[in-house]
Order: sequence, then C-alpha cells, then structure tokens
Amino acid sequence: MATVRKTDEVLQVDMSDGRQVVGATKKLLIGPQDGAPTFAVRLFTLTPGGHTPHHQHPFEHGVFVLEGKGELAVQDELYPLSPHTVAHVAPNEVHQFRNTGQEPLRFLCVVPRHVEE
Repeated sequence: MATVRKTDEVLQVDMSDGRQVVGATKKLLIGPQDGAPTFAVRLFTLTPGGHTPHHQHPFEHGVFVLEGKGELAVQDELYPLSPHTVAHVAPNEVHQFRNTGQEPLRFLCVVPRHVEE
C-alpha cells in the first residue's frame, strides 16, 4: 500500500542538545510507520552554524543535499556539500555534518529501517 503526504505534514523533531548537536531537526519521511520493510528516509535541517555530533554506527547511509552549504567530515577528510551533492557514509566511519552557509542546510538521509524502530 502506497503512502503519500506532504513533508510539512510530518512531525519535526528537534535533535539539538546545545553541545554535540546544534541547530538540528529531523523529520522521518518514510519508515516503519509506513510499512517500509528495509529502509527509512529522514529529512534533516541544520541551521547556520548547526551540526550533527561526531559519531559512528554499524550501518551505512546515503545522503542527498537539497539546499544550503555545508561540509561532511569523515575521519580526517572534509567534503563540501551543496545542492544536488550525494554522499555515502560507510559503516563505522566517524562522521559529522556541518552547516557552513548563511541559509539552512537541508538533506535527505536514507538508512536501514531498524534505525528508526
């Protein structure tokens, strides 16, 4: 059964803790609630100066940048992010997303379904 809705109908969750995560929100666009058997799609927004934590996890994820400017730090490398940039983060890589621009950085992130259960 298909699920169709507008992104503005999806609950936005503030992920910020003021230290490791700053200016970050998440919307779970597709996931277990939709009956998706293998993946989840999340929409992240980072405010100017915002960032995710330096972290790692045992699963890969794919990212598609919708708007804004930023960078992806992976291990000791920095990769620029801008609209239409795609990125693959391999399992167990230490990484962080950062907004380096003056506008919100918005990106889709696809992960295995169990991450959002």
